[in-house]
Amino acid sequence: MDQEFLNQLKTQDEVFSGWDFSFVSETGRMSSSLLTWSFGSLAMKKLAHAKSALDMGTGGGEHLSYLRPFPPVMKATEGYMPNVSIAKNRLEALGVKVYEVTNDQNLPFKENEFDLILNKHDSFDANEVRRLISDGGTFITQQVGGTDCAEINEWFNQPLNPEFAQWNLETARQQVEAAGFHVTDAKEEFPTQRFYDLGAVLYYLKAIPWQLEDWRAADYIPELYKLYERINKDGFVEVTQHRFILIAQ
Repeated sequence: MDQEFLNQLKTQDEVFSGWDFSFVSETGRMSSSLLTWSFGSLAMKKLAHAKSALDMGTGGGEHLSYLRPFPPVMKATEGYMPNVSIAKNRLEALGVKVYEVTNDQNLPFKENEFDLILNKHDSFDANEVRRLISDGGTFITQQVGGTDCAEINEWFNQPLNPEFAQWNLETARQQVEAAGFHVTDAKEEFPTQRFYDLGAVLYYLKAIPWQLEDWRAADYIPELYKLYERINKDGFVEVTQHRFILIAQ
């Protein structure tokens, strides 16, 4: 079999930690079109005026670490075990207390503890968020919608996860409003993402194992080789992302 194809299969052995895609994104092997909003810019504006804030699902703390200065009280949660120690090492030196969480409905904080809660690409329970946020406080969340990168599932003849397939802006809005929030801004968009070599695809799949259930590259060699040939012919393969942002008080 093509040696270059075999070499690219080895990309799945590269270490992925935290929520850092620089191995493929900084080298231009993967790229995404732009959204009409910036979660980071919105978060920084609110953090500048907050007294206490929570970052839900901080990953390895990479994104939050760039949003300094922090308010007097800054806390973070992370539910993916391998990321917890990474986030603690990165954030606690900056004064951010990191909590490991396993249940969105029972977070280890007091009622009305935060005047700002940030959530980028993490699950949440709207009623629990409302419990934690003070009156007049702000909740900002950017979510990955249920049809995200559906083309990947098509490549390997796997259905979208039925648990998340209907997750979209309208569903989130209904949940947040039912919990007692007033939505002040909301947008939903479908940017494109390109992969310029097969190795970049495999690295991405390693980072998001929930996209394909019980998926192993070794079980899909014919499909992967077909994808490899397609990239060689067209220069890239493209998928459609699903993103939405919701701001509520």
